[in-house]
Formats: sequence, structure tokens, C-alpha cells
Amino acid sequence: MIKHLACIMDGNRRWAKKQGRVPWYGHQEGVQAVKKVIEFCLQKKISYLSLYTFSIENFQRSHTEKKYLFRLLVQEAKKGINDFLKSDIRIKFIGDRSLFPKDVLPTCIEVEDATKQCATLQVNFLFCYGSQQEIVGGIKQIAHKIKSGVLSVDQIDQQALKNHLWTAGIPEPELIIRTGGVRRLSNFLLFQAAYTEFYFLDCLWPEITNNHLEDAVSTFSECKRNFGT
Repeated sequence: MIKHLACIMDGNRRWAKKQGRVPWYGHQEGVQAVKKVIEFCLQKKISYLSLYTFSIENFQRSHTEKKYLFRLLVQEAKKGINDFLKSDIRIKFIGDRSLFPKDVLPTCIEVEDATKQCATLQVNFLFCYGSQQEIVGGIKQIAHKIKSGVLSVDQIDQQALKNHLWTAGIPEPELIIRTGGVRRLSNFLLFQAAYTEFYFLDCLWPEITNNHLEDAVSTFSECKRNFGT
């Protein structure tokens, strides 16, 4: 059974271009796909869902697209609070908070605080996120603790690093689904995905269906996960 499902939501802009619209219009349609996957997780009693929402590398995109995406995030997050509470969904934003846009951060905090007691499903929006940066940040925290005498070198192991990552306290994903026909992780949960199964879809993110999700879970259930034994 899957406890933690993660998704690399690739293809919003390509979907928009196929419709003859400006590229960032696809993000609006991508929101509907997010709602579909959240509902799927509730039905399947999956406890954690992590969504690659905006990478640190995505800051290289145009000012117009970023402005549209950030406004959409704030709008949908605020609008969704009542539904999150009704469905007992906890929301967390995971990433480099020093990079969160000033007009987005207050909404992130508001939604996290409003849903912090919810426990049926935790949805992690990986925002301003990069796994390599996350690992470097964790190592820096550990180095500072060693320097100050809080930790010793002998205390450093995999669990110690996990405890200093942005995803601390969240179990590793058993399955990562990536849409868009691309077969790579793109700086997503590199440390956490050591034993994760991958399921790649050629469809674009706004085109994902319940059948795609069912097939992914079915394929996962047939995998033999022996963790090297």
C-alpha cells in the first residue's frame, strides 16, 4: 500500500500551447489536475502527497509567467481552505522560505496554520524547491552544530541528515509519477527517492486521468521492493 505519493507535474505550458493559448495559461488547468490527484489520494487512503509546484530553477522563467503563477497559487490556496478543512487535509509548503515571494509567504503561513490539525491527508507543495539545495542546506546545519559542539561527527548518519532536510518528519515516497514524457527527476527529492518506484506518463499534467493514476498504483503493487536484500 502506498503511504506517500509524489508527482512531478510536467507539461502545463505545452498543454496551453496545444490549445493555442499563452504558455502560463496551462497552470490554471493544472490546478484541476491537482484537485483530481488529491481526491484520488483521499479515496485510496494515501497519507501524503507531494507535488513539485515550483523549482528554484523555475525562477529563470519570464516575469509575466511567474507573476501569473504566484497569483494563482495565492488565489487557489485561500479559496481552498474550507475544502481542506472539510476533507481533513493538512497543507505544507516545502522549500527555501528565503526565496518565497513576499506576496506569497503570508498566504502559505495562513493556510498551513489553518490546516495544521488536519490528519487524513498531508499535501506538500514543493515550492521554491531544489533537492540539491535542500541537501546542501542540511549539511550546513549539521556543520554548524558540529562546530558549536551540539553534534559530534560520529553522530552523523542517514537519519541525522534526514532530520535536517526540509522534508524532515515526512516518510520517503514509495511512488513518483511524472507526466510530460520526460524521464528524469529534475532535482526532485533526490535523497528521499533512493528506493522509490517511478512511473512515467507521456500525457501532459492537465491530461492526467483517474485511469492513469489507477494504472500507476496497480503497477506499483506488482513491484517487488526488496531494498537490496
